[in-house]
Amino acid sequence: MEELEHTCPLPRTTLIEPAIFTPETSCECRAPHEKLTVEQARLGTPVDRPVRIYADGIFDLFHSGHARALMQAKNLFPNAYLIVGVCSDELTHKYKGFTVMTEDERYEALRHCRYVDEVLRDAPWTLTQEFLEKHKIDFVAHDDIPYSSAGSEDVYQHIKEAGMFVPTKRTEGISTSDLITRIVRDYDVYARRNLQRGYTAKELNVSYIKEKKYRLQNQVDRMKEKVRTVEEKSKHFVYRVEEKSHDLIQKWEEKSREFIGNFLELFGPDGTWQMIQERSGRMIQALSPRCSPSSSPPRDFSPSRSPSPPSRWAMPRTSPPTSPKGASASISSMSEGDEDEK
Repeated sequence: MEELEHTCPLPRTTLIEPAIFTPETSCECRAPHEKLTVEQARLGTPVDRPVRIYADGIFDLFHSGHARALMQAKNLFPNAYLIVGVCSDELTHKYKGFTVMTEDERYEALRHCRYVDEVLRDAPWTLTQEFLEKHKIDFVAHDDIPYSSAGSEDVYQHIKEAGMFVPTKRTEGISTSDLITRIVRDYDVYARRNLQRGYTAKELNVSYIKEKKYRLQNQVDRMKEKVRTVEEKSKHFVYRVEEKSHDLIQKWEEKSREFIGNFLELFGPDGTWQMIQERSGRMIQALSPRCSPSSSPPRDFSPSRSPSPPSRWAMPRTSPPTSPKGASASISSMSEGDEDEK
């Protein structure tokens, strides 16, 4: 127990819990806290004697630029314990301007940054020697650009002169002021966005006419999006039809070439059909007799059938007359026969 009472809070080794808040009384460190130089801190310190680094700021709209600065501060020395001071709303509104997030929201944002070991609420705007001794701070980390405020050209000037200042680098292209500028510049876009998400005109501090204007613009945008979606689907459909038609035409060409090739192979001059015709012709010629009869044999009546009796009106068969006299004689004989029957 005595050993624990004489040790400083150690850097966090796990990230399953947020960082602790600094006690309002004084630092819990009871170990001897002799002054360190930058060279000594870079060489490393005992485990129970971490290098206590302090970084302060407003940290409104906490972003990647803030996180990168704290990451640099945390990794300045091998055994570093990072304390982050966050100024209150009262001090910030007095010396810098209005904030988007409240002080409690800013405290919680810092507690959940992985590089922070401890969060000090209601941090002072200007660091005094009493404050540094109370929290046993070895070094102060901040970018080295002079920070003019509260009637001073650089609020960190006396820290730099004491050899307790370690610089970090700013992240270009991102800052709280840049984010606010984007929102102000595209105010109408964000107002329409929040109206669409259910916020009222009163909550957004917009007039009745502007609310109706924004809602009409939202409807127009939705209609444009629908038209754009239909166009994209139509283009996709046409592309698929063209692709399928191209494949179909290609298959037709392949089948037609295959059909023509098979046809020529079967019916061409050297094709299978010509060979079949030649072979069948030779077979028919080989099977047919040498001499065929000049006339057909006479038909014989069947013996079971008797010739039908001559009809009464049947004309007797006579040989054709050979001369006119014979023709007249045959006519006279026919007339005589008729008289006898009477």
